[in-house]
Amino acid sequence: MTDNAHHSPEGKSFDLRSAIEILKQYDGEYLETSEPVDPAAELSGVYRYVGAGGTVMRPTRTGPAMVFNKIKGYDDFRVLIGLLASRQRVARLLGVPKENLAQLLRDSVHRAIAPVVIPNDKAVCQEVVHLASDEGFDIRTLLPAPTNTPEDAGPYFTLGMCYAADPETGEHDVTIHRLCVQGKDEISMYFVPGRHLDQFRIKAEQAGQALPITISIGVDPAIEIGACFEPPTTPLGFDELAIAGGLRGRAVELVQGVAVNARAIANAEIVIEGELVPNYRVQEDQHTHSGKAMPEFPGYTGEAQAAVPVIKVKAVTHRQHPVLQTCIGPSDEHTNLAGIPTEASILDMVERALPGLVKNVHCPSPGTGKYMAVLQINKRSQQDEGRQRQAALLAFSAFSELKHVFLVDEDVDIFDLNDVIWAMTTRYQADVDTITIPGVRCHPLDPSQDPAFSPSIRAHGITCKTIYDCTVPYDLKKSFQRSQFMEVDVDRFVPGFTSSL
Repeated sequence: MTDNAHHSPEGKSFDLRSAIEILKQYDGEYLETSEPVDPAAELSGVYRYVGAGGTVMRPTRTGPAMVFNKIKGYDDFRVLIGLLASRQRVARLLGVPKENLAQLLRDSVHRAIAPVVIPNDKAVCQEVVHLASDEGFDIRTLLPAPTNTPEDAGPYFTLGMCYAADPETGEHDVTIHRLCVQGKDEISMYFVPGRHLDQFRIKAEQAGQALPITISIGVDPAIEIGACFEPPTTPLGFDELAIAGGLRGRAVELVQGVAVNARAIANAEIVIEGELVPNYRVQEDQHTHSGKAMPEFPGYTGEAQAAVPVIKVKAVTHRQHPVLQTCIGPSDEHTNLAGIPTEASILDMVERALPGLVKNVHCPSPGTGKYMAVLQINKRSQQDEGRQRQAALLAFSAFSELKHVFLVDEDVDIFDLNDVIWAMTTRYQADVDTITIPGVRCHPLDPSQDPAFSPSIRAHGITCKTIYDCTVPYDLKKSFQRSQFMEVDVDRFVPGFTSSL
């Protein structure tokens, strides 16, 4: 199978299990074990070494997705981790070269296909139904939610597609949140300020109503990637499931919940149905009092929140022999989930304002997928000089949580950070090529964005955004030509070499 092969949607299943089958066709992309594993810290401890990558504590590496077939205390469940912890793997699952993912995501926004609802008897996610009213119902013993580390506030669902509707307009939204198991039928839900589902929750709470919600776990990776778009690309009321529809060329199928008035992803492995209870909060670490929540994408463990909203679980449904999907917070899985949609958003906004100037965008792993972007600039004439910095300003507008933008020329491989740092070494002078923008709101999980770190920061979550212009001034480009080598047929000397690149 070639990496740039597109798969026809006709007759093809797009779900988690079909994604796993695709990976099995490639060497080094999939691994499974039947050695019993404890979901409490041990599972993540294993995968930290096997393939987590990202900002995880060293040593770690980029490695295969991994399925644990035997989970201690949960006979019928398997756990998948690291499905998207490699950009190459994401590209294979979406059917394009890894360099073209941003373009694919951008195009999918413009050809979005709204989801559709199918009958309950057609939804595999409801093959098995557990109601909260059943005797002995307890999500703690029913579902193997892992902890990332021994000091986590509790077990977390880290890759649940949270889906709810605006109680006033009926418009839907899907996002991924930090979900901590707090009791037999309670899950806390952490909202970074401004998230769309939080706006829905606030509206319902102000009306004194609960907000029905579903959490779909183990879905088509196109849904997981699409769910991570943010404004302005996907404004309030834009259903990101439509992007997954655009990616696959057909609508995502939903099903009505069995216990709440909300919709779930019909071919999910597991669905948790519940209601966000108005005016009810719990301490996130109420059972451990560790002061810690769980490891987050910057590589640090998030601070436990003193008061977080609570989902009252009404039902759990799942497929036969389900696969619970999870991730390590700082792994490359999070980088790809956050970074690839960010690349698409930046590319879309800049292309509309400055057509043809930016060839490509990369939000690399060390930048967490959120804080750093590399823009590949194609200066076509003297008139483009200076526009590269306008492109950087547009990038900050396209994604408000971006902190650093690196600008490089078209001959620099933005997916090779060695090449990016080379450009910074030989095409950048700090006194004229560094542009700082202090006092701008960014993301609260960056611990350096705090008054204790810098007197220039007025409040937590404020940062100094920076542009590093590593492009050559247009009138000097002739003096910065890279050494040109002879074009040769390498396969003649090393058979199969080019196909392995």
